[in-house]
This record gives sequence, structure tokens and C-alpha cells, in this order.
Amino acid sequence: MRVVFGDGHDCRFELEEMRLQCPCAGCRSARDHGRPVTFGSPRSFEVAKAELHGAWGLSITWGDGHSAGVFPWDGMRRWCDEGRPSLTNDGPAAPPR
Repeated sequence: MRVVFGDGHDCRFELEEMRLQCPCAGCRSARDHGRPVTFGSPRSFEVAKAELHGAWGLSITWGDGHSAGVFPWDGMRRWCDEGRPSLTNDGPAAPPR
């Protein structure tokens, strides 16, 4: 997935890694407790729909129907800049254009 932030910074995210880092409560809880995040369909790593979640982040509906997580812009920008997932919300980032 390609995201271009408001300041022109261009970032690319692998869909499988994004799905594995889903920020929803269920997926986060599994990771926090050392359990694997499980998927029930080969379509789990396909994006069925992506929508802005206000100015705060990106809401993704995955091919398997999972849609509970919102990927915050600031966390996605840190992920891009640091090369590792960082999806906690620490304040606003330049939204994509």
C-alpha cells in the first residue's frame, strides 16, 4: 500500500505486515499476550476497502471481512521513518494528500 503524506513524504507498506500489525483490540491483545494473530482466509492479506477515519487515520476492511482496526497516520509515518511498526497514537501527523 502506498501512502503519500501531506508533506509529500511517500511511504510503502506491505499488506501482509500491515494485517499482522492490525491495531484493533483483539489483534493487539493476541500480540501482547504472545499469541499469534490468526487468519481464516487466504484473502486476509487483501484490501477490500480503505477509507479515511476522519483526519486521524485509515480504516481498512480486509478481504476476510476484518475491519476493526484504524491505522493512525502518525503511527504509520513513524513506521515508515523507523522501518518498524509503530502504531500508537502520539499526536497528529501530516495527513496524506
